[in-house]
Amino acid sequence: MLWVAIIGLVMTVAAVAMAGRRALFLVKLATVGPPAPERIAYAKANVGQEIKAQLVEVFGQKKLLKWTASGVAHFFVMWAFFILLTVYIEAYGAIIQGAITGRPNFHIPLIGTWGVLGFLQDFIAVACLLGVVAFAVIRVKNSPKTLGRGSRFSGSHLGGAWLVLFMIFNIIWTLFLARGAAAANGNFPYSSGAFVSLALGDVLPHSELLEEIGLLLHIGFMLVFLVIVMNSKHLHIFTAPLNVLFSRRPDAMGAAPELRVDGKTVDFEDEDLDPEKLGRGKIGDTTWKGFLDFYSCTECGRCQSQCPAWNTDKPLSPKMLIIDQRDHAFAVAPYLMAASNEHAGQDVLALLEKPLVGEDGVIHPDVLWSCTNCGACVEQCPVDIEHIDHILDMRRYQVMVESSFPSEAGVMVKNLENKGNPWGMSEMKRADWIEELDFEVELVEDKMPEDAEYLFWVGCAGALEDRAKKTTKAVAELLHIAGVKFAVLGPMEACTGDPARRLGMEYLFNMLAQQNIETLNEAGVKKIVATCPHCFNTLANEYPQLGGTYEVVHHTQLLAKLVDEGLLTPITPIEEKITYHDPCFLGRHNKVYSQPRDIMSKVPGVQTQEMHRHKDRGFCCGAGGARMWMEERIGKRINTERVDEALTTNPDTVSTACPFCMVMLGDAINEKKNSGEAKESLEVVDVAQLLIKSVKSPS
Repeated sequence: MLWVAIIGLVMTVAAVAMAGRRALFLVKLATVGPPAPERIAYAKANVGQEIKAQLVEVFGQKKLLKWTASGVAHFFVMWAFFILLTVYIEAYGAIIQGAITGRPNFHIPLIGTWGVLGFLQDFIAVACLLGVVAFAVIRVKNSPKTLGRGSRFSGSHLGGAWLVLFMIFNIIWTLFLARGAAAANGNFPYSSGAFVSLALGDVLPHSELLEEIGLLLHIGFMLVFLVIVMNSKHLHIFTAPLNVLFSRRPDAMGAAPELRVDGKTVDFEDEDLDPEKLGRGKIGDTTWKGFLDFYSCTECGRCQSQCPAWNTDKPLSPKMLIIDQRDHAFAVAPYLMAASNEHAGQDVLALLEKPLVGEDGVIHPDVLWSCTNCGACVEQCPVDIEHIDHILDMRRYQVMVESSFPSEAGVMVKNLENKGNPWGMSEMKRADWIEELDFEVELVEDKMPEDAEYLFWVGCAGALEDRAKKTTKAVAELLHIAGVKFAVLGPMEACTGDPARRLGMEYLFNMLAQQNIETLNEAGVKKIVATCPHCFNTLANEYPQLGGTYEVVHHTQLLAKLVDEGLLTPITPIEEKITYHDPCFLGRHNKVYSQPRDIMSKVPGVQTQEMHRHKDRGFCCGAGGARMWMEERIGKRINTERVDEALTTNPDTVSTACPFCMVMLGDAINEKKNSGEAKESLEVVDVAQLLIKSVKSPS
């Protein structure tokens, strides 16, 4: 056995050296860009949440198990890596003990002869083998050659995936060869439990050479697999837990990331601020967390399969957004890490200075501007890659440094700058809806009225857009009926800045946010109710970044609470079949799924029918990410796709809880009515409109 030990240890030293060299390269590459101290600070401040995320997402495979077949297969393959570490301890122990004593009958102290451990080792190995077969079948059925763009593996590096499956298969069969031969030779530590290994021991010949070859093959395939993993997309085996650890959002997505330069939050008043460093213009501007996203991508395509842009024939694939950046980073890595590139040729310098976004850049502008910020990609990613953060950082550079963005959005930006709302209407019109009510609504003048429990944040759409004003009036009337005292800012209210921030115009967002925070703080506002999910998300999650911290609820949350408490009682039946559309910034971004549905369930007569894609897999209306103010010129309109899905439920009404969704879905439904594809009576209403209709007795 001495020769076996020598070969095994030499192979191990060589493989570990190659893997270690690659690991050092990856660390050095990831740290060429600016730091991300906020990631470490967040992890330290939320230790409990981070431990839960590791247990649930990494060890529990929560996100992957949503995709039942592939999720179960991955669960067993992943746990095989953990459990079969004991087999490698036994294998190395066997070759070392065999070299010393001449007999490779090593067992792990204390637990190494337990039949339970032997059974677990064999069971997980068999489950892993079945998982590999399942992966192969899934890849064949979902082959891009067969499904084309419809395959979630479209664009992935398929050869590497097949190589890894082949290597895992080799590891498993050599495991059973080594264990079966050990059992045949009387060197196996388990007398029961290891059902496959013991069965093989009964049929394999008594041969020390066969056992030695089995051990070397098993260790050898594992070491080759290690080197392959360190140089392939399967690097996620090591980096995924880290990526989950340093994710900003272990649950809901919430706030957009703050704009940072050299790891520090940007102060636009700073005279020394280098405007060229705003956002991300080149791959070298990527933080180590961004590189961790690159390293962790499994190329599984779950993000791509859920992306509304990709599903309506637009060029954005969240998967390829990450892969293309990663491939470019590896291509320029030697030059990025070099102390100087003074002797590099023009072709090398051109590659190094290649812009992230551009007609000839790493990412095409049409890819960048197709994103609605809906979060479907982040929600489905099993390793917590934050695609939206990458897109926002690139947008910030394009908007604030290059002044390059869709022309229609420029009108929205000017309106926000000059009038404080995207439509450019007078701020005095913000209170016009109050005149249409038959009761008084208090306006905040300097301070919140003493008897007002909530500030009702009406929002630009809720105050100025005719369809959204119906929701505003319904909510105000419901609060009045329930006896909840509230006040509104009226002309003092300005846009929260969400469209500007999601466009990438961080400076304008900062200006609007600071203005609103000053107004709210001076008025002594503590609790806010908002009807727009975009306002809700910005007020609740993003204003604290600038010092504005309030208790913010969405109107569906408050109304559901009032119904539960008996302060609002739906009485009048609404005999309609209704399908509910989840707003992205209410659902995926803030995990508010149940309350709108709870309200509808309390309305007599309502029959609810879910669309195929709902809740965390809900399909976007197309308005997020400032897309509300950009023309949709490529592929099928996202709102049309969503309405087509709604029509499959044959609804009488489509309900939602967002003014942007009402506009987008309403426009698509009107088109369907004109073409005769939808019945004339079909309409889009807010959940609050359904509730007020039932709460009020028929006149």
